Amino acid sequence: MKYGITIFPSKPIQDVANSYRKRYDPHYSLIPPHLTLGEPFEFDEQSVDGLIHDLKVIANETNPFTININKVSTFTPVSNTIYFKVEPIKELLELESKIHQSKFKIEREHTFVPHITIAQKLTNDEYSDVFGRLNMDKFQFEDKIDRFQLLYQLDNGSWTVYETFVFGKELV
Repeated sequence: MKYGITIFPSKPIQDVANSYRKRYDPHYSLIPPHLTLGEPFEFDEQSVDGLIHDLKVIANETNPFTININKVSTFTPVSNTIYFKVEPIKELLELESKIHQSKFKIEREHTFVPHITIAQKLTNDEYSDVFGRLNMDKFQFEDKIDRFQLLYQLDNGSWTVYETFVFGKELV
């Protein structure tokens, strides 16, 4: 089964992100706006309880923190993806690192760039137009983060929450 690890931002940030994603992100209907902590990975369903335990330990050792989004950015020339740039604060970087250093060895395909995708798979002309417009807009979001989610992918390609891990919570 395919799993992923994400942070879902607050509803106000999701609403703004979705106002762009509806038009510019073909994955709009598959997953809500999110910040990816662990890229999609295949994992044996029989071993998922051990993964959940490790993620609970990581969450228990993590204090809530605040993220800031101040602009849009892009992954060009690698891809025509536009995103809200999440400032890479120490707490967020440490959380992502702990997840990838767990005994389950969740692999990184790319260097961690904290972001929330708002447009992807654009043609070159669409990309130039959309990024040019968004780059002139002001974005100012602050969001308290106190949890992350383990997701799994359904047969239709959509993602759903398997379990939520609240920071600082006692192990169950």
